[in-house]
Amino acid sequence: MKKVQFRNSNGSSISSITMAAVIEFPSGFDEKKKYPAIVVSHPSGGVKEQTAGLYARKLAGEGFVCVAFDASYQGESSGEPRQLENPYVRTEDISAVIDHLTTLSFVDDDRIGAMGICAGAGYTANAAINDRRIKAVGTVSAVNIGSMFRNGWNNDIASADAIPVLENGSKARTAEANGAATVTIPLAPLRKEDAPNEELQEAWEYYHTSRCQYPTAPGFATARSLHQIITYDAYHLAEVFLTQPLLIVAGSAAGSKWMSDTLYARAASMKKSFHVIEGANHMSLYDVPKYVDEAASKLATFFKANL
Repeated sequence: MKKVQFRNSNGSSISSITMAAVIEFPSGFDEKKKYPAIVVSHPSGGVKEQTAGLYARKLAGEGFVCVAFDASYQGESSGEPRQLENPYVRTEDISAVIDHLTTLSFVDDDRIGAMGICAGAGYTANAAINDRRIKAVGTVSAVNIGSMFRNGWNNDIASADAIPVLENGSKARTAEANGAATVTIPLAPLRKEDAPNEELQEAWEYYHTSRCQYPTAPGFATARSLHQIITYDAYHLAEVFLTQPLLIVAGSAAGSKWMSDTLYARAASMKKSFHVIEGANHMSLYDVPKYVDEAASKLATFFKANL
């Protein structure tokens, strides 16, 4: 394992972000050889030291060079305001990691894949729609963050009902422009009693107890991010441009499973598969060993066949 930093211009020649990442190497790594590589994206509210890092280690053990990174404005990556969750930036982050991978002599540029967990999976799908350097795509507990904010965890809210939430993003920007402190919103329940159901109570447990809490993962985002989140579709034009081989992994008991179903239905890929892990919910696939091992095994087989 090696911690690295690299520049992410986000398309600008004027300013840039310093990305923080961890590269996990396969056993017996030889820098004189060429390896397939996988970019691993963390959930919204997460950091590389949590589930993304776990999957990166698992896949490195299968022979891949894997990179788990902190999103711009989050974790150990730079950028202000802290905890900005702009979906378009999150997608560009993935391409920036690929930029860095292409500078490494031991990475085979023609064998780069990407995977993500939760919203990181949605961002990965969106990155693959835009960036043809991604040759294979894996998702775990996929969340299309725009759909989730518009339609709810269980897809039981009409999109139009999210207009007041969008307005809150506007109010936050006005307040901050007039000198107020940064306004924030929770990305997972910040307190156990705030969880609307048992599954999201487990999200609180993951991020805010000894299960997997981490100092650089406070679990909230800037309210101004709502401007981008509410109208965002991670699967935009997937029907046309998401043609790469695709593996979707979701738990049978996950309230979020409908977003994996939607991705499978919309993706144009002629080589797509959907693996359902029986008994697992959304959070189970973050760190519960028997479920993670099953997911990682399926992902390893998939990436070996397609990279």
